Amino acid sequence: MRLFDQPTLRADFPILNQKHNGKPLVYLDNGATSQKPQVVLDRLAKFYAAENSNIHRGVHRLSQEATDAYERGREVIKEELGFESGAESSHELIFVRGATEGINLVTHGLREQLAEDDEIILTVMEHHANFVPWQVLAQETGATINYIAPLDDGALDLDAWKAAFTTKTKVAAFTHVSNVLGTVNPVAEMVRFARERDVTTLVDGAQALPHGPIDINALDPDFYVFSGHKVYGPDGTGVLLGRRDLLNSFPPYQTGGDMIDIVAVEGSTFRDAPSRFEAGTPNISGGIALAEAFRYMRDIDWEAAHKHENSLLTHATEELEKLEGMKIFGKTRGKAPIVSFVLDWAHAHDVGQLIDTSNVAIRVGHHCCQPLMTHLGVPATARASFAFYNNHDDVEALVAGLHKVKRFLV
Repeated sequence: MRLFDQPTLRADFPILNQKHNGKPLVYLDNGATSQKPQVVLDRLAKFYAAENSNIHRGVHRLSQEATDAYERGREVIKEELGFESGAESSHELIFVRGATEGINLVTHGLREQLAEDDEIILTVMEHHANFVPWQVLAQETGATINYIAPLDDGALDLDAWKAAFTTKTKVAAFTHVSNVLGTVNPVAEMVRFARERDVTTLVDGAQALPHGPIDINALDPDFYVFSGHKVYGPDGTGVLLGRRDLLNSFPPYQTGGDMIDIVAVEGSTFRDAPSRFEAGTPNISGGIALAEAFRYMRDIDWEAAHKHENSLLTHATEELEKLEGMKIFGKTRGKAPIVSFVLDWAHAHDVGQLIDTSNVAIRVGHHCCQPLMTHLGVPATARASFAFYNNHDDVEALVAGLHKVKRFLV
């Protein structure tokens, strides 16, 4: 493990060295996608320059080496997520294109297991990726959805969430960390409560993994999904962790090569997970480079990284609250380093566009959380989301940029 030397870690990310109009890049849109360390970029280049071949079906050296690298990558990620060793593990790891595909895979698999009048529980703070697929599933099966709103400070109303469970409840899907509010939900408690009632759980971990690895055994959800592009890996990659018995009860999500057992004119049979859900040629380089991102994260002192991120969150919150007309959404204790806000003298989109002239990149809009925006009573927010490679100069640049925006607009 490397000592947490923030300037040295920041130097691992070459894009942060760039300037525009003489101003350094201040990248505060980590909730949308993270930047990539040089080792991940190098691993992608190495694959295409020296190892490029299709996997699983070739007998020549390159194919065997590519297959070994891809499957070793799967094992590396499993180790970092706390999988039990070998056949003892109750979960499988499936490579997908991102959290969105992982959730759609699960809802597709549950079509035959839900019926009219069955119930699904969602929270209002969900990303659309963990909202719309369940709505479609409900429409197709006749199931109903109960939506649980957050409290005024952004925390999930856990009492209301628990009270929503009935004998008809079959699924509870919820985010680990809100991409708008920064709320960290009590996942282990929620999973345990649902399991005691024989309710299937899916956790959206897209905003959690960038801030350190999870222990899948401690959380023990039925399904857990995340996107590679948010955890310092390539885009178009992601992971679905799922209980083996449930996955093998699902029909294939896609069909084609490499997921079949026997194909004949009379019909076809299919392999078990994970192969069952990895039809065709996968994103080979992406899977290998995603594992490299996890190797990189393995060497980070996450206790120190969390302290650093929390100091950035505190600094940003204190400085932003000094601005006239400022309202910040999400003030729960222990929240992730995400600050969503509105200013009563400017629309969020104007703020985002104008602060970009200072080379400060923030997110504006509904953040794929329109139901949450409706609950908050705003059409959009501005959002600054931090990673361990950000520093206090970035916070100062954010605040200075907002003062510049105000001078321009007011």
